[in-house]
Amino acid sequence: MSSTRHYTLTISCPDRAGIIAAVSGFIAQHGGFIVEASYHTEQDAQRFFMRQEIRADSLPFDADEFRRRFTSLARDFGMDWQLSDSALKKRLVLLVSKQDHCLDDLLHRWRSGELQVDIPCVISNHEDLRSFVEWHGIPFIFVDMQDKTAAFDKIANLFEQYRGDSMVLARFMQILPPMLCQRFSGRIINIHHSFLPSFVGAKPYHQAYQRGVKLIGATCHYVTDELDAGPIIEQDTVRIDHGDTVDDLVRYGRDIEKTVLSRGLRYHVEDRVLVCGNKTIVFR
Repeated sequence: MSSTRHYTLTISCPDRAGIIAAVSGFIAQHGGFIVEASYHTEQDAQRFFMRQEIRADSLPFDADEFRRRFTSLARDFGMDWQLSDSALKKRLVLLVSKQDHCLDDLLHRWRSGELQVDIPCVISNHEDLRSFVEWHGIPFIFVDMQDKTAAFDKIANLFEQYRGDSMVLARFMQILPPMLCQRFSGRIINIHHSFLPSFVGAKPYHQAYQRGVKLIGATCHYVTDELDAGPIIEQDTVRIDHGDTVDDLVRYGRDIEKTVLSRGLRYHVEDRVLVCGNKTIVFR
């Protein structure tokens, strides 16, 4: 990602000749300087995907004017598109339970400036991590899950109240209702502690141990109303053997979960992930 201020243009549209020429020509016509460009055609869907970073100071107008002028061209090609400004940090609302390894890793990356986001609040169904979160100067909000419907209504309202761009389930350990998944489609990211689609649901490390697998992994994916089946953003694995216990698998898994979630989030906040059906195109 460019260190100078830039606009990121992402596009998905039916594949046809002339798309790259038209978009690049539009940018060049206004003196725009492209610092990074990625393209992909998904053959089965006959759909074209594009991501371009444009140096903001090379254009004679701001992002709003860019959007206004680009609308006509986008309509001609049937584009689904968006333009983001690197000067406006994405706002991530983190949801956690009792386990703190993913939260700890994300807050370290945030404090060090590696993860260029704002974290307006952390929501949890337990009080365990309150002092840790508040030490970072971030509001910690406890939500009682006794009444699930009321609890998830409150989470949805908090997400909007704090103007969240994305909701991150950093080992939240709760199944979100379809209402929430559909309301914030494409904006909820989960870290699941298995190499999906293997071992969905609860206790995947125990499932893996019982099955005698030789690899375990973690998966960062978008949340849909089908359990652990949303579009996959990032995955990784580690080799295990017959001598490893369930506790060993859990310990190895924590390290993978942290790195997979941080990578997946970075791709997401940098607008490197485009969804195609239940798959993703990730421009690394």
